[in-house]
Amino acid sequence: MPFAAVGFLFLFNIFLSVITLRFVYTYETFYSKLFLGTQTFARAKNNQLILGEAVGPNYQDSRQESLEKFFAEHNSDLYPYAGKIVEVSDKYGFHYGLLPAIAMVESNLCKKIPENSFNCWGWGIYGKKVTRFVSYDEAIDTVARGIKRDYIDNGFVTVEQIMTKYNPTNHNNWLGGVNFFLNTLN
Repeated sequence: MPFAAVGFLFLFNIFLSVITLRFVYTYETFYSKLFLGTQTFARAKNNQLILGEAVGPNYQDSRQESLEKFFAEHNSDLYPYAGKIVEVSDKYGFHYGLLPAIAMVESNLCKKIPENSFNCWGWGIYGKKVTRFVSYDEAIDTVARGIKRDYIDNGFVTVEQIMTKYNPTNHNNWLGGVNFFLNTLN
C-alpha cells in the first residue's frame, strides 16, 4: 500500500475516533444532566410526598385517566391495567403513581422485562433469581401487596425511605427516576 494511502487511513481513523468520542461525551452529558435534573427536582419539593396522602374518592376520576394517558404516551402494556393500579393503590393505601413510577425506572414500563415474567417492577429479581407472574393482574396484586406489607407497614412511606430497602445502592438513580415519574403523575 502506498504511504499516502496509509496516511489517509490513519487520519480517517483518527477523525472517526474523535467523532465517536464526541458522540459518547454528548450522550453521557445529556443523561447526567437529566439525572441531575431529576435529583434537583426531587430535592426542591419542600414537603416530600407521603405516599398514603393522595388516595381516595376525590382523585378517583382523574387518576385512571392520568395513568391511561401516561401509559399511552409510553406505549406500555400496562394501559389496560390503569384502573386496576388505582384500585390496588387505594386498597393498600399508597399513591396511585408509585407502581407506574417504579415500573418506568425498573423496566421502561414493561419494555425490558425477563421473558414471560410480567414483572415490570424488578420484584424479586436479583442475580440469577427471577420472580415470574402468570399475568400483569397477578404481578400488580403481588407487588402492591408487597409494598404495603414490606414497606408502608414498616414505616417506609417516602420514595427515599422505600429506596433504602427496594434498591439500596440507588442503582441507575432509582430514587431520582421514581420521584420524577411519581411527581409527573401527581
